[in-house]
Amino acid sequence: MTTTTPEQAKAPLPPNPKTSKRRIRVDLRQYGILAALVVIIVLFQILTEGRLLYPGNVSNLIQQNAYVLILAIGMVMVIIAGHIDLSVGSVVAVVGGVAALSMNDWGLPWWGAVVLALAVGALIGAWQGFWVAFVGIPAFIVTLAGMLIFRGVALVLLSGGTVSGLPRPYIAIGSGTLPTTGTPDLITLGIGAVASIAVIAQQLKSRRDLQRLGLPREQAPSFWFKIGVAVVAIMYLCYLLAYNRGTPIILIILAVLVLAYSFLLTRTVFGRHIYAMGGNLNAAMMSGVKTQWVNFFIFVNMGFLAGLAGVVSTARAGGAVASAGGGYELDAIAAVFIGGASVQGGVGTVIGAVIGGLVMGVLNQGLSILSVDAAWQQIIKGLVLLLAVAFGFSRRKSAR
Repeated sequence: MTTTTPEQAKAPLPPNPKTSKRRIRVDLRQYGILAALVVIIVLFQILTEGRLLYPGNVSNLIQQNAYVLILAIGMVMVIIAGHIDLSVGSVVAVVGGVAALSMNDWGLPWWGAVVLALAVGALIGAWQGFWVAFVGIPAFIVTLAGMLIFRGVALVLLSGGTVSGLPRPYIAIGSGTLPTTGTPDLITLGIGAVASIAVIAQQLKSRRDLQRLGLPREQAPSFWFKIGVAVVAIMYLCYLLAYNRGTPIILIILAVLVLAYSFLLTRTVFGRHIYAMGGNLNAAMMSGVKTQWVNFFIFVNMGFLAGLAGVVSTARAGGAVASAGGGYELDAIAAVFIGGASVQGGVGTVIGAVIGGLVMGVLNQGLSILSVDAAWQQIIKGLVLLLAVAFGFSRRKSAR
């Protein structure tokens, strides 16, 4: 019989080579979608002879794809929980119509129209969440019905045609920028510096937390490489914007949303419950998770963000039309799956969804600059989505 001395009991266990190798492999998989985005940017930068990253094109890329990124942030929560939402494009059209009519016909100020639009979006989400959470109808059916219902509502609301002539402050939400100090814009460069410092501080804090809890940490070389890439990307983006028109207002809104929803998903009980439900619904119910209410608020939140996307798209277009939002739900779903979410639920991140949305945006921008036919653009985006999901399936099989 062997005995263990107190000194041996206190000594840390030697590292397991298999565990160490597996941890490195997991880290590399997490960077796969980011590496794909970088490759696509470099490829189109070469093919377009440098035109992709012209300051004006970068600013347009952010503003034109803001609706996809906003919807993807909400959609990733829906998909993590094991659901899908096919109605967000129609909700965008309805909310945009309500916002435009409230300013032109109902006499509301622009900020009152924004508040009303967000409230209408949340109310629509509550309506759909009720059927999913408390009646038990699958989200696919509920939101498919919602796609038809709310598209019809948009047609009724905007039967008179396009509602235009919106106030300038409202339009600035989708296409305006912060005040500038000249060229280059020092405010934009300052925002980039503050954002870089915040990224470094947050990553170091997370690493210290893991160390304090005795949990596995990312290898130091990849950790610092990741931070370096993030800082370079932030500062280069701000450099390009500083030589254009300054910081787009929508970029500030997106940054706030990414920070807030990343915190919600990773640092709150509600976020952990979403992951638990997507991973194993029965186990979550047995653990005391109030699944009905979690599902309900997931759809309320999706409606709220669809309302915000409706405000942004209407402001960007300068008016509201009943056909607005067509295909938005497919763009958002594609962004989430390209960003690494699992079809089965339980897997996904806000950052991944945003990167997936940027992949779609860069593809659209690059192919448009190259004057690729719209039909071929659809084919290419469909193939990218299929390959991304196939890659996700293969890596999860290899991780078992």
